[in-house]
Amino acid sequence: MLLQFNLNGKDIELETRSDRRVIDLLREDLNLTGSKEACGAGECGACTIIVNGTTRLACLMLAAQLEGCRVLTIEGLGGPDANQLHPLQKAFIEGGAVQCGFCTPGMLLTANALLQKNPAPSASQIREAISGNLCRCTGYQKIIESIQLAANAKPGEE
Repeated sequence: MLLQFNLNGKDIELETRSDRRVIDLLREDLNLTGSKEACGAGECGACTIIVNGTTRLACLMLAAQLEGCRVLTIEGLGGPDANQLHPLQKAFIEGGAVQCGFCTPGMLLTANALLQKNPAPSASQIREAISGNLCRCTGYQKIIESIQLAANAKPGEE
């Protein structure tokens, strides 16, 4: 099938099988390796992407489901300038929320989707939002604090 969708702000046209998993399409065909596959069963959140403003698990999606969609991966979070960090990425660094980094792309995209819908979430709302993203290193507190830090940052603030 000829698949057409917008990926990180760029229109993509790609010949692929309709039953190909999105995680494989991203990592193998498009060389976007930020989305990780850990469980392959939708349990860990490491493969989280944003499709039309909603978090989705790339290991559970088929390529055909991307047709005509807007897709954001961790590679596009900072915008079109690959050297620019998103405020959430800056907050994760500043707040010490990054340890091994395996869960970080999924956490960042989940946090981004949350802040798009709720710019001032409480700690309990953050916990609920990230509940589908597993982290083995941080104990979640620094992640929650970093999301709050990003939510409280003023536009243009470092």
